[in-house]
Amino acid sequence: MPHRFTPVASLRVDPRTARVHEEGWQSWSPSGTYALDSAPYRPANDNWATVCYRPGRSVPAGAFQGEGLLALDPGDGSPARLWAAPDPTRQVPSVRLTVRDGATVEIAADGPVQECSAADIPTVLARWADALALPLPRPAPRVWCSWYEYFTAVTEDDIHENLRAMDTLGLPVDVVQIDDGHQSALGDWLTLSGRFRSRAGIADAIRARGRRAGIWTAPFLVAPHSELAATSPDWLVRDADGAPARAGRNWDHDLYVLDTTHPGAAAYLSDVYATLRAEGYDYFKADFLYAGALDGVRHTDTDALSAYRAGVALIREAIGADAYLLGCGAPMLPSIGLFDAMRVSPDTAPHRRPEADDYSQPGQDPAEFTGAGRQWQHRRLWTNDPDCLMARPAVETRERWAAHVEATGGLVASSDRLLSLDHWGTETTRRLLAEAPR
Repeated sequence: MPHRFTPVASLRVDPRTARVHEEGWQSWSPSGTYALDSAPYRPANDNWATVCYRPGRSVPAGAFQGEGLLALDPGDGSPARLWAAPDPTRQVPSVRLTVRDGATVEIAADGPVQECSAADIPTVLARWADALALPLPRPAPRVWCSWYEYFTAVTEDDIHENLRAMDTLGLPVDVVQIDDGHQSALGDWLTLSGRFRSRAGIADAIRARGRRAGIWTAPFLVAPHSELAATSPDWLVRDADGAPARAGRNWDHDLYVLDTTHPGAAAYLSDVYATLRAEGYDYFKADFLYAGALDGVRHTDTDALSAYRAGVALIREAIGADAYLLGCGAPMLPSIGLFDAMRVSPDTAPHRRPEADDYSQPGQDPAEFTGAGRQWQHRRLWTNDPDCLMARPAVETRERWAAHVEATGGLVASSDRLLSLDHWGTETTRRLLAEAPR
């Protein structure tokens, strides 16, 4: 059903100098500031509309739309104005700007919004975030992550090799994070892939070298071929026809959604994270979190955002208040108050531009665009994660990407096979880790 938009404001602008800031729905959704004659990034196909954007909220051609927040600098010397959800943890309206003639714009929203103003867009964004009066986030640890070198083919031996290299190269790494590839299937988080021998054993090895153990999960995703999907199909969110609701497609298969309002699924999720915590892991990257906020038929009759926040709360309770929780692929404004750090951009990559110039594909350009556009969130909503540092010689424009990671002042995570680093890569990795805010 189309969403009904109600007019909020009509303003005169200078079309040559006016600027609009769109806030995207989740970590990977484009967010940033555009000129009025720009063409904002939009999904290239239906799958990316689900995986990287807000499903069901298409934008008319020529319009701008923020999910829960939109700001405008009229460009005529008058203050910038912002329209945002009064409580984005409960309701996130879409806020739309349409240019009606050369010098008039109209603002509309499909839910209640509040307005504030300031001198310019960066200031009005910061003012809105400051008004939330959240506690300062804890300093982020310095991380090494397996993903951007090994991807899903990572092995236990790869982790051991890089553990030794950290000592040899004198890198100040606090956390060694095992990324996607340790598990047998999405949803079967406690069953190892054939490339790992002992999850508790590798955590012990990491800690024995004076570092902390971290691990990746995608808690709300379930693979169709997983044991969980086969044995507990009633734990899945359903569509209106009773079939498993789809969270898009990735890893060459469909993605199903865990229904954390089902008592059995909730108990399972709590057991997964309590087990990982007991095994020695105290740094958790929770990924593809958008799935938990998708609409669908759940065991308990609750709205999707409430189900999402309750699911994250289950994770936090299981890992303990002292564990570090990083969100990724998460609905941004509904995640306020839940995470220590948050990915604020789509995935980077060893290459500068995405395939076919599709913003939804990994690449340094889209990661920089949205990472810079969300800099106002850093240390106000959480610690910003600009995505991993890659400094090996094979990485395209590695100097520019390292400068972006450094400029954010947020979480620093190296993601190279450390023995592949040349002198520049080693020195840059050592310096950015050492200078990371403590």
